[in-house]
Amino acid sequence: MRVVKEIRLENFRCHKSYRREFEEGVTEILGENGCGKTSVLEAIYLMLRGKSFRAVDREIVRRNSLFYRVEMFRENGEKITARYDGRKKFRVKDRETARLPAQEKYPVVLFLPEDLHLVSSSPARKRKFFDEMIAQRLDGFSKTVSRYEKALRQRNELLKKEMFLRKEVFAWDMLLAKYGVEIRKERMRVVREINSLLTETYRGIAENDDKVFIEYESFTAESDESEYLKCLELDFQRDSLTGHTNFGVHRDDFDFIFNGKVADGNASRGETRSMVIALKFIEAGMLREPVILLDDVFSELDESRRRALVENFRKNQVVLTSTGRWHQHVVHLYAEHTLCLQLC
Repeated sequence: MRVVKEIRLENFRCHKSYRREFEEGVTEILGENGCGKTSVLEAIYLMLRGKSFRAVDREIVRRNSLFYRVEMFRENGEKITARYDGRKKFRVKDRETARLPAQEKYPVVLFLPEDLHLVSSSPARKRKFFDEMIAQRLDGFSKTVSRYEKALRQRNELLKKEMFLRKEVFAWDMLLAKYGVEIRKERMRVVREINSLLTETYRGIAENDDKVFIEYESFTAESDESEYLKCLELDFQRDSLTGHTNFGVHRDDFDFIFNGKVADGNASRGETRSMVIALKFIEAGMLREPVILLDDVFSELDESRRRALVENFRKNQVVLTSTGRWHQHVVHLYAEHTLCLQLC
């Protein structure tokens, strides 16, 4: 199924003007580094999810320009427009909104080169990865995370002041407990679901008998909001001295476990990459016919893992980027299903 039929860009990143149609199956965007290949994927992601995966809107506007504009046409003939000139606006069916309406959002599996290093990445990077996965499945989860982060910033600003009242901090404690419990519950749920599939999916890629799973390390109380509040209260003196909140879901981590040991430092580079690919396969399976965006990941993988990607996403609309060096590998893998688009 072709979700994205055509996209048009104006003053988007390095593109003053750009227009391209996409295949129902696989579209390859070919060009050397720096010519704007990833920006095309970013524009597609923006029109399907309502936001960039790279930056805030003001950073997307082309240098010396006052606005950017993106138009996307879907297979059903529907046209969606996004424009930013200090404020972002979406236009769908002659209706203008500040955000992309929930019913117009479409699932996306985005695979960036840095994702291949997820196993050894920071806790913040892993939290972002799993939270974005949850957000595509659960309406309102992004808003819950955003509200938690806002309350956390406000609480930390108070803690940095020389004088403040405990009741002022408690007001933010209430919000941290409310949203923190929700976030932890959904993280636990998605990890359980992933773990039920991870070893089998990994073995299908790596072709061995290794066992892998994800261990969710939460610094948050096991039960309800009252327990969360109690932990914040116990840490209040320390928070006052350090000027930041030491307890909460903003400190959670996700460990990848490989044959009973932490994968980072014990699993090989190929094994950790197979874990990440397995995660992406599971993510795609959790979503309804997602669009697959692959940003120059073939150059980071060996032949067997490239083939695994191709086979798993054969039924999806795929847009991938590559340089001239890897073009023949892409053509060989996808044969007649590839459309090459030369950007520069």
